[in-house]
Amino acid sequence: MASFHKPATCAAALGMCLSGTAALADLNAQDVWADWQAYMKGFGYELTGDESMSGDTLTVTDLRMTMALPDIDGSMTMSMPRFDFTNSGDGTVTMTVPDSLPIAMRIDGPDGDDVDMKLNYDTINFTMVASGDPDNLTYTYTADRLGLMLTELVVEGEPVEIGAARIQMANLEGSSVVRVDDLRHITQTMTTGAVSYLLDVVEPEYGDQVNVSGGLDSMSFDGTGTFPIELDVDDMGAMLQAGFAMDGTFRHQGGNVSFDVTEFGERTQISTSSDAGEFRVAIDQARIVYDVASDNVAFTMAEGDFPFPIEATMARSAMNLLMPVGSSDAEQPFGFGLTLADLEISDLLWSMFDPAEQLPRDPATLSIDLTGMGRLFFDLLDADEMDMMAMQGGMPVELNSLKLNDLTLSAAGAALTGTGAFVFDNTDLETFDGLPAPDGSVDLRLVGANSLLDKLTAMGLLPQEQAMGARMMMGLFAVPGAGEDTLTSTIEVKPDGQILANGQRLQ
Repeated sequence: MASFHKPATCAAALGMCLSGTAALADLNAQDVWADWQAYMKGFGYELTGDESMSGDTLTVTDLRMTMALPDIDGSMTMSMPRFDFTNSGDGTVTMTVPDSLPIAMRIDGPDGDDVDMKLNYDTINFTMVASGDPDNLTYTYTADRLGLMLTELVVEGEPVEIGAARIQMANLEGSSVVRVDDLRHITQTMTTGAVSYLLDVVEPEYGDQVNVSGGLDSMSFDGTGTFPIELDVDDMGAMLQAGFAMDGTFRHQGGNVSFDVTEFGERTQISTSSDAGEFRVAIDQARIVYDVASDNVAFTMAEGDFPFPIEATMARSAMNLLMPVGSSDAEQPFGFGLTLADLEISDLLWSMFDPAEQLPRDPATLSIDLTGMGRLFFDLLDADEMDMMAMQGGMPVELNSLKLNDLTLSAAGAALTGTGAFVFDNTDLETFDGLPAPDGSVDLRLVGANSLLDKLTAMGLLPQEQAMGARMMMGLFAVPGAGEDTLTSTIEVKPDGQILANGQRLQ
């Protein structure tokens, strides 16, 4: 029995089968296996297993990976029966696993809160070849099919009826390029054919059921990652300071997901689909980036007490977020964007509040795009610094500038658009009651508002006095613009506390 010290997450461990993370020279099997151990050790795992060499093949059996889970005062153990590393004779190493690889996982929690899981990792025609040298290697891998299925779940010694829990991918191809110096640098690309998943769980005591199923027509991934040789997965702030960074984007060319939930005898069904979409996550010592977008989205919900399904479609749904994560003396960029483009709801839903079709049923759109510069006075992912900041009080951030690149809101025949920009004086916290004094303006344009107010009043959805109050407010802040039923407004805020609308002082 040989004993190894090794770390990675559960996903990283399975990823070894999938994407490869080892290192080779004029490679041999021991090089690959040694690098895998070093990679896993960086995540906090300890490994034990049996090694045997037969001809050109190194076989590792009865592999056990254990990692402490300090957050729950417990540990996680994952067991796999066999891996083979074969010297191919041309300076490359081929890694193989059984067509059906059983995986056992155990989470030892406090007070007997233990969880045992058994999974099957199934592949068809899976191959992975490593080439290069120990400090700069390339993995290529293919599989006709890959699947992961949960076959058994035991919680606190009691079996749990899981129904089904699985994910499958077809026609998997990819590569991983790994370079090691003071850090481990990984560049990955991957494509798949159809992807499908299913989760079907029944709560035994009350019979409540959750069924989630879906899939993607195809999927691709490309990304980069930089990992310290040893990682403290419980201290993200320290990991970032040590050089941890990642930037990855998933894309698909069409997908769908369905939820079928029965709770206390009431059934709710929800389904969504889209033609294409992408999802990007990036993080490093400076910032977090989160981008998600889908095209031609369709949504349907059927709920027990509702008389008909709720249906909606959108041409595009997107959100993006950029924010700093670490304290800095220099200004740092931030941003937020949201787009819900060409939202349409079904005629049945329209008929509930507009049976006479008095309102235009044009698609609705909401779009907002904000960017700016500011300073962060603590490390966002450092729990100790966050606690200290909360105890000390004061301003955790400094806003220096804010730009409204786009504001669009259109629905029922009316549309509001706008742009603007402001800078902020953080030495003046008195003029605006503790807020930094702004200096800037926003330009707004409103089309079709009076017509919409007339129709809402005629329908009885808006009382006459409230419509009159809305017209008075528009008259206070806006002036007639070019075109029928068009209002424009320029709102200015001065650092001395003045607020002006179209040159007229409001404050």
